[in-house]
Amino acid sequence: MKVLVTGHRGYIGAILTPMLLERGHDVTGLDSDVFRSCTFTGTLAETPTIEKDIRDVTIDDVVGFDAIIHLAGLSNDPLGDYQPNLTVEINDKASVNLAALAKRAGVKRFLYASSCSNYGAAGQDFLDENAAFNPVTPYGVSKVNVERAVSPMADEKFSPTFLRASTAYGMSPRIRFDLVVNNLTAWAYTTGQVYLKSDGSPWRPIVHVEDIARAYTAALEADRDIVHNEAFNVGLTTENYQIRELAEIVKAIVPNSHVEYAPDASPDVRCYRVDCNYIARKLHGFKPQWTARRGVEQLYEAFCDSNLSLDEFEGERFKRISHVKKLIRDGELDEDLRRVPERAEAIAV
Repeated sequence: MKVLVTGHRGYIGAILTPMLLERGHDVTGLDSDVFRSCTFTGTLAETPTIEKDIRDVTIDDVVGFDAIIHLAGLSNDPLGDYQPNLTVEINDKASVNLAALAKRAGVKRFLYASSCSNYGAAGQDFLDENAAFNPVTPYGVSKVNVERAVSPMADEKFSPTFLRASTAYGMSPRIRFDLVVNNLTAWAYTTGQVYLKSDGSPWRPIVHVEDIARAYTAALEADRDIVHNEAFNVGLTTENYQIRELAEIVKAIVPNSHVEYAPDASPDVRCYRVDCNYIARKLHGFKPQWTARRGVEQLYEAFCDSNLSLDEFEGERFKRISHVKKLIRDGELDEDLRRVPERAEAIAV
């Protein structure tokens, strides 16, 4: 299948792209590559690339593809909160525009990177795909808005699918340290503290980045009627944890570490547990391989191999919001998070 992957150089895209290639798909990427200097380990898969901001995509960019997997966007709450109007432009309006262009261009499948953040402040009950949306951040609101705008576009020629990923974790060449499991493990390795910034009580569903990629390949390759205009919670129902439970797992795996709470630790309003039985029943090609314990073991081994330091993981290179602010200070991005052409050309030379 000829597939366009937006955000193919990001945390998930760096894992998904080689997986698609290995399965015989013809993959083209589209990415502004804002985080080009943020590769932690390994290399990115070589594939034809359209280097472009998702806000600038035209119909010519999407003509000829059988499917689009849309990952590109501001990837977390701190980035979403930084300039909420940009979250609307990039995560919301640009995504809806991409879907509309895809439909006009005759692209048959549109797989959208939605999120369990849609459920937001939901308490302790298990939530299936029919649960009410209750997003509490601009990032979560943007995901809800896109689902609501794109779903009505579905017809006999255009088939959207919404993959609501649990909170991601695990190794990727473009690792993110702002994700809870990755962050706790990095704190433990570099300082001996499994450092909690909340009181540890909120619930989170978690899923390994490789299993997220498996969900996309399974949805892409499934019969159309199985995934047509469907939403799926991506993960395992057994992989819902309170943050303090994750901290105890990290403590058990990282030698000589202990759990430490920040002085101002308080409950996090984002609290939800998700039921992932629907994807297990319906999308038979999706076979998750990872648990939290195995994921922490993988991260710990990688941090040992790279001799990760506190300054490195808490610094401007691997913390998304800090890196973006640095690029703005250095004149490589403008305040609208667009690359400054003259500066970009100078760097390329």
